[in-house]
Amino acid sequence: MLYHLLAPLARQHILFNLFNYITFRAAGATVTALLLAFVLGPLIIRKLREHNVGQVVRAEGPASHQGKRGTPTMGGLIIILATLVPTLLWARLDSRYVMIAVVATLWMGVIGFLDDYLKIVRGKSQGLVARWKLVGQVSFGIALGVYLLLFPLAARVDAASTQLPLLKYVILVLPWPLYIGFVTLVITASSNSVNLTDGLDGLATGLTAIAAGSFAIFAYLFGRVDAARYLGVLHLAGAGELTIFCGALMGAALGFLWFNAHPAQVFMGDTGALAIGGALGTVAILLKAEFLLLIAGGVFAAETVSVMLQTSVYRWHKKRRGKEYADAHRVFRMAPLHHHFEKLGWAEPQVVMRFYILGVLCAMIALATLKVR
Repeated sequence: MLYHLLAPLARQHILFNLFNYITFRAAGATVTALLLAFVLGPLIIRKLREHNVGQVVRAEGPASHQGKRGTPTMGGLIIILATLVPTLLWARLDSRYVMIAVVATLWMGVIGFLDDYLKIVRGKSQGLVARWKLVGQVSFGIALGVYLLLFPLAARVDAASTQLPLLKYVILVLPWPLYIGFVTLVITASSNSVNLTDGLDGLATGLTAIAAGSFAIFAYLFGRVDAARYLGVLHLAGAGELTIFCGALMGAALGFLWFNAHPAQVFMGDTGALAIGGALGTVAILLKAEFLLLIAGGVFAAETVSVMLQTSVYRWHKKRRGKEYADAHRVFRMAPLHHHFEKLGWAEPQVVMRFYILGVLCAMIALATLKVR
């Protein structure tokens, strides 16, 4: 909005020329999101407490987590508002890249909101039935895939393609049915991976800030013809506007972390986790950098793999040798992965901080792949 209002005034005063620069608007969006989260946080937390919107803790979870029962949840509303308002304020509203990212955040946020609401109403850790949650995720993935095929965003770039890390000027072009399936898989996996990671105070929030920051850099570089040519990556005209969205998401996550750090005053719930995962997955798809998301979000991926591995091995042992043998031969002491380290005796803040370090390492490796090609 500010771009459309103030950039034309650059002819009258050079100061307004700043609004033509993506870097300036991205910085503005990041700071605005951070401050907005600080302002909205106490208000929303108070409202959640007044309406008894408290966390329902799984009985089979770590015993140390039982004390978190009743902590306000649905705090993802803070993240969503603190992301979307600055994005609409600082980004170009005629950018399809930005509008798709906004729709993805809202779509997944609504699914998460319904899940959290049903948990609270029922007073159980089981919210929206898993298959209906999956229907919502898959339907958006299919809709996004079809839209990108029918209305490509970047000229001279195959709509059904993706970039491969470490390989210069090499892209993978998929048949359209496979591309739609690929987009759906990325959206579903990304949203669920953030949801699975959101099990410790501040864990998913901090990792979100790291991943969003790295993708802000990717968006800026891919949107510049000179940088794209120098790095040997696809130039996606207009994709630079996603820098503003990613900056806002990073600022919102950092602002929310103020209230979500141990001991948490509020949890993001599925409202925030699914919205964040959907947003990151969508940005990766729009930038044709899905494999970079797998690297930059390596901790999210590891958490997901730990659950898949634990479940698969448990079922395999149970089917062949019975429940007692399966219980005694688990891969991890508890899944997702962060609970395994809690069971090993690591304190919650220790797990979170070390996972942050791994998250930064993953982001740096992803950024390094741009040069190592």
